[in-house]
Amino acid sequence: MQANPQLLLELVNMQMPFGKYKGVILCNLPVSYLEWFQRKGFPAGKLGVLLETMYEIKLNGLEDLLKPLKK
Repeated sequence: MQANPQLLLELVNMQMPFGKYKGVILCNLPVSYLEWFQRKGFPAGKLGVLLETMYEIKLNGLEDLLKPLKK
């Protein structure tokens, strides 16, 4: 799978638009919340892709990939 730099930038800039963690930057969501989505199903569309990507990053211990992108 080819890394999409735009996707990574959105993970460090976009806020969760709804729910318990509304307003939290996607890369700062707790892994437990991402695991919950993994069990229940990620939302449709771009948000779902971003959340699933963040889940995989955290699952595989790759958060260091995002550090240079954070403001």
